[in-house]
Parts: sequence; structure tokens; C-alpha cells
Amino acid sequence: MSAPTVTLTFDNGPDAEVTRLVLDVLRRRGLHATFFVIGRRLLDPPLRNLAERAHAEGHWIGNHTFSHDGPLGGRRDSGHAAAEIGRTQELLGTLSHPDRLFRPVGGGGRLGPHLLSAEARDHLVAEAHTMVVWSAVPGDWRDADGWPKIALAQCLGQPEPLLVLHDIAGGAMRHLDAFLGSLADAGASFRQDFPADCLPMKRGVAEAGLAQYVTPARAEGDSPCPAP
Repeated sequence: MSAPTVTLTFDNGPDAEVTRLVLDVLRRRGLHATFFVIGRRLLDPPLRNLAERAHAEGHWIGNHTFSHDGPLGGRRDSGHAAAEIGRTQELLGTLSHPDRLFRPVGGGGRLGPHLLSAEARDHLVAEAHTMVVWSAVPGDWRDADGWPKIALAQCLGQPEPLLVLHDIAGGAMRHLDAFLGSLADAGASFRQDFPADCLPMKRGVAEAGLAQYVTPARAEGDSPCPAP
């Protein structure tokens, strides 16, 4: 397999220390990424300033829900899409990418119909969002020192990996610079845009495969599924 072209993304920030570290590393290496931010963090002015810095330095800013309380596919309360997606989009304001990028909460990096409720899907369509999923999740949030080895294997095992890392506390991002160096040494290149197979919705238009990310609506009277 030829060397991969890697798309870098960071979820769950901004964080006062870690986002600054990540931005410094990316600036030194001349790389651009996308930051999928949690809306409630933008209510804190110093954290919003970090999102503004990222935007000013050429990074893309996307929507990763307001609360990050869990995948939206399990929500049945009316209005949750506007509260989680719409409110965050309002907070993003001019920081938003023109394509109104949205990344659903995966609940441990999983892909599947738990990502979106029907209401969330309909909100994304109505508001012309672009939904961005992923193909490489090395679990940096749970293994602060072991993730680079996993990430390197995931990225080198596919031609166009879309990598999810997290600019959150925990120490994982102290390895970011060395990891990016390992990718470069392996011949990898970097891109800011997204591989087509990670975009199940573009500007509100459903692409092939979107249905696999939407929880089927229960018929009235059905019992809820038992917790896993």
C-alpha cells in the first residue's frame, strides 16, 4: 500500500492548556486540522479565544454538540436537536466552517445507528449541515501513552484515514509532535479536507450510507430497547 494521506481532527475542546499545545505543534509543522468543539465550552471567554485562535490560524471549526452527554441516537425528548446542535451552531457564529461541519458523539469511537436520532438527522438536513464521521480512532482519551502506536498502525493501514484525537486533559497530546513525525517519516502526507466515505451528509444532502447512522424510530407503543 502506498503512503497514506491523513486528515487530522480534534474533538471535545477547547481546553485551556491542551488546545494551546496542539495549536503550537500544528503551527510548527505547518499543518491544518479541524477542531470539533463542544458548545458549552465556548461560553467560557478564554476557551472561546482558543477557538478563535484556531480559526485565525487556518484550522476549521466544527460542531460536536452542546453538552457531549452521549450519542443523539438514544434521545427521544423533543427539541434535543436544536438544543445540542442548533445552540452550538449559534455559539460558533463566524467561527463556523461554511459547510456547517457537524460530528456526532460516538460514545467511545463507535460507528453505527446510535449516532443520530431521526430528529437530529432532520435538523441537520434542514440546516444544511455536513456530517463528518471517522475511520481511525486510537483511543487517546483512555491510553495517554499507548495511542501513538495504535494510531500509526491505523493510519498506515488505509489510504485516506480520517483520524480522531482529543484536545482534552490527560496527557495524551504530549506525544502529538513525535507521532506526527513518525507519520511523516513513514511517508504520510496530510490534508485538511475529508475523504468522501466519511461524509454521509453534505450541506444537508444525504449521501449513500447515511441511514446506517440513524436510529430507527420506534413505533408508538413499542417498549424501549434494554440498555446494553
